[in-house]
Amino acid sequence: MKSNLTRKELAQAINEKLGISQRSAGELVDLVFSTLKQTLLNEESVKIVQFGTFTVRNKAPRMGRNPRTGETMEIAKRSMVSFKASKSLRQKINS
Repeated sequence: MKSNLTRKELAQAINEKLGISQRSAGELVDLVFSTLKQTLLNEESVKIVQFGTFTVRNKAPRMGRNPRTGETMEIAKRSMVSFKASKSLRQKINS
């Protein structure tokens, strides 16, 4: 089983499917990820039909515990990206 899909492999797949140069395919991959990143930095959702939705969630500060020492401490508020797979993707994964 393969562990990760890389940017280079995405560019190669675009190159093979569309016949555009490897360099142009790499630029296309970079543009897509740059647009996704900027949209998420603006705290907007990214919905890709038949794939899923990326959203930015704001997590409130909370009390936590250092598992090594048992010391309680406050975990600062933060933002995180969450992904929810589309229904069709979940069905394909689970079949």
